[in-house]
Amino acid sequence: MKTTKRKALEAAGWKVGDAADFLEMSDEERQLLDARVALALAVRRQREAIQLSQKELGAKLKTSQPRVAKIERAASDVSLDQLVRAFTAAGGKIVIKSAKPKRAKGKPAKAEKAGTVIVEVTTSK
Repeated sequence: MKTTKRKALEAAGWKVGDAADFLEMSDEERQLLDARVALALAVRRQREAIQLSQKELGAKLKTSQPRVAKIERAASDVSLDQLVRAFTAAGGKIVIKSAKPKRAKGKPAKAEKAGTVIVEVTTSK
């Protein structure tokens, strides 16, 4: 949305945001949703990269083509485990890296500040 349009809407009393704002999602819920959608897109890209049909991927996963379609759109009844299994079954590679939080010299790290986990999803081709 253009900045001028956004400012005009806000000046008129409208609240501008995204679907997560509308649903009042927490940061944790947003992160989980983003991860699910990214994995679902990666499954589709990987499947297409190796020229595999949804039915063929379903056979590898011992499930049906409609289930693969649900996996590729990150349907709410699809678990993260199923997304990861579908991606790896299609030949994708997952690399998990962990980064520790940086701390100032001489100061102990705060227990509540966790590190960052980076999940790198690599597709073929």
